[in-house]
Amino acid sequence: MMKAKGLLLDMAITIPVTFVVAAIVTFLYSLIAHSSGSVSWDTAFHLAIILGIVLPLTRARGDGRKASSERRIHTG
Repeated sequence: MMKAKGLLLDMAITIPVTFVVAAIVTFLYSLIAHSSGSVSWDTAFHLAIILGIVLPLTRARGDGRKASSERRIHTG
């Protein structure tokens, strides 16, 4: 149960951070490439949802693999 709570917390942190960063990047790209400072909200939202789910899952999977490999090393 603790893993699920940690995973949800990671998602709750990753999604807003990714959304803000993607919004800033799309704004700057639009400003530099097209001389119109507009934000692509749909792109920012899609990236936030996708990366907000995938990154915590891969991090949790990597932590699980690391723990199991450490157990194998310590137990012989």
